[in-house]
Amino acid sequence: MAVDKPAGADTAHAPAQPGKWRLGGALWLLGMPGVVAVVWALLPTLKVNEALLPLPLEAVLLLSGLQTAVLLALAVALGVWLAPRVGLRAPAVFSWVAGQPAGPALRAQLVPGLWGGVAGAAWLWLLSRLAPAALQPSDPANAMPLAVKLLYGGITEELLMRWGVMTLLLWLGWRLLQRGQGRPGKGLVALAVLLSALLFAVGHLPAAQAMAGVLTMPVVAFVLVGNTVFGLVAGGLFARHGLEAAIIAHVLAHLLASPLL
Repeated sequence: MAVDKPAGADTAHAPAQPGKWRLGGALWLLGMPGVVAVVWALLPTLKVNEALLPLPLEAVLLLSGLQTAVLLALAVALGVWLAPRVGLRAPAVFSWVAGQPAGPALRAQLVPGLWGGVAGAAWLWLLSRLAPAALQPSDPANAMPLAVKLLYGGITEELLMRWGVMTLLLWLGWRLLQRGQGRPGKGLVALAVLLSALLFAVGHLPAAQAMAGVLTMPVVAFVLVGNTVFGLVAGGLFARHGLEAAIIAHVLAHLLASPLL
């Protein structure tokens, strides 16, 4: 596809736009089941508190889904336009959109993704044993459904945080510190992985507050450390192998850890 060719070559650059739109559309559709799963999971809580809602229940659900879908579209667009410039990739999706076999690109990421998933599951199991009492669900029925963990956590979050946010951070560092010359250095890549992991962790604080009621220091420390560690794993997989490796690891971590929690 033309996205990897020099921007100065007009003849090569011309067909790049349809490819970018197709890639963006495919990635957005890949993340949308997670958006639907999150909105569906909100339904029981919203029904219980329907009398307190400022809008009809259907409108709240629609707006919640629309907000997340727009954020997903923005993250996908950032990645599609910026990732090729800084050496980040979604090789399997890219090959599929280009009409090429996606299998070889996916197989190359499978083993790293599996190792990341096993490590992530072990980390989730350890965190479940160390979690503050305020973050332990009093009723297992109130725990987050597995479908949400797999679809939103495993896929949509990777598109938002790795493909979107991490790519943007790396591109900004590359433009500011390397003036857009050459490939981003290893230090810049490591910094983008770290910062995106921290932002990934911070993004889990609202959910922790909803569960705990109050964000005490133990709760904040637990959420930040726990999610940053996995964010480092996922970010490293994305940087070294591709987006699909991070997705495989995230999905597998939740899948393997779920029976143990």
